[in-house]
Amino acid sequence: MSGRRRPVLVRPTRTEDFPGIVELTARVYPGSPPWTPEQLASHLRVFPEGQLVACDRETGQVIGMAASLIVRWDDYQVDGSWRDFTAGGFFTNHDPVGGRTLYGAEVMTAADRRGTGIGGALYRARRELVEGLGLLRIRAGARLRGYNRHASDLTPEQYVIRVIRGEIRGPTLGFQLRHGFRVLAVVPGYLRHDPESLGYAALIEWINPRLARAEDYAGQDPRFTVG
Repeated sequence: MSGRRRPVLVRPTRTEDFPGIVELTARVYPGSPPWTPEQLASHLRVFPEGQLVACDRETGQVIGMAASLIVRWDDYQVDGSWRDFTAGGFFTNHDPVGGRTLYGAEVMTAADRRGTGIGGALYRARRELVEGLGLLRIRAGARLRGYNRHASDLTPEQYVIRVIRGEIRGPTLGFQLRHGFRVLAVVPGYLRHDPESLGYAALIEWINPRLARAEDYAGQDPRFTVG
């Protein structure tokens, strides 16, 4: 890329983006089933505003994507799996009437374009969506990518604490912490067949500062407040 950042466009997902998203998913998660066109079509039917792609302005190639839905948080368990929160990846549980939480089901970027601002642009667009819709917060499961290399020495909770402290580089969680998220809990079995996380994820949260009250910041496990 000759040392420069190629221009990126973040925009709403369209039907013609589906092949590019499927290809991107297969490259980012080679051991997992990619998003299917049926799932992506369901996302657009139920919540088109919540689906975003990042495209290379020069080539039009899909190099990142974000998928989300609105949930009523009290309808779910804190230790719910990805399939629970996403209705098996179809988002048919989207609840724009009763929900105040944007659930981040997916954010990914092409491996050869990481570190070029794509992820940050997708997160900014997602925060703008939350503020524009008047939602209270974003919550998501941050898979503990890289935990497999430390599992013989650390519990998942110890791993998260060390990532928060900056003692271990957590490729996914560390990025989200830098974008203003905090860790609420550690969830087992979130992505059961993910070898890099051994199925573990951190439940993370970003609060909309325009609506936040003091009580909205309650409920965090004190172990994860260290910095």
